[in-house]
Amino acid sequence: MSQTQATEEISLTLTRVFDAPRSLVYRMWSEPEHLAAWCYPKDFTVPEAQMDFRVGGVNSATLRSPGGEDYRMRSVYKEILPGERLVFTHCWLDEDGKPGHETLVTVTFEDAGAGGKTRLTFHQTRFESEASRDSHAEGWGETLDHLEAHLNA
Repeated sequence: MSQTQATEEISLTLTRVFDAPRSLVYRMWSEPEHLAAWCYPKDFTVPEAQMDFRVGGVNSATLRSPGGEDYRMRSVYKEILPGERLVFTHCWLDEDGKPGHETLVTVTFEDAGAGGKTRLTFHQTRFESEASRDSHAEGWGETLDHLEAHLNA
């Protein structure tokens, strides 16, 4: 099995239903002022973020841990179907700004029955290892918790 095949098989899928209309949940992902307000794990902050929301555009941010350690990330938008799906790369940057291993994220937005609820499915693939996937599962889970709190505020 090649390295590409191995990493394609290591993936993460998280599904949440939010008590908010699909258009609003999508806006949380597509507008910089909203994304910066919730898109980070528990007890982290985002001291800087930039977003160029278009196919080929870059989303970059510095996430600061509770202990003060900075983690820089970068994403490139590959596909944008307004209100339906986002596809983007995700990688961490080293101290010199050099990108590390790149994963691929697909976020889909669907109506979830009556009452204006939204089912969000987050799928990330191409992990180097199960440990990396598990670490991302924890971080993205906490991040989606923040999204829910932001939507309810």
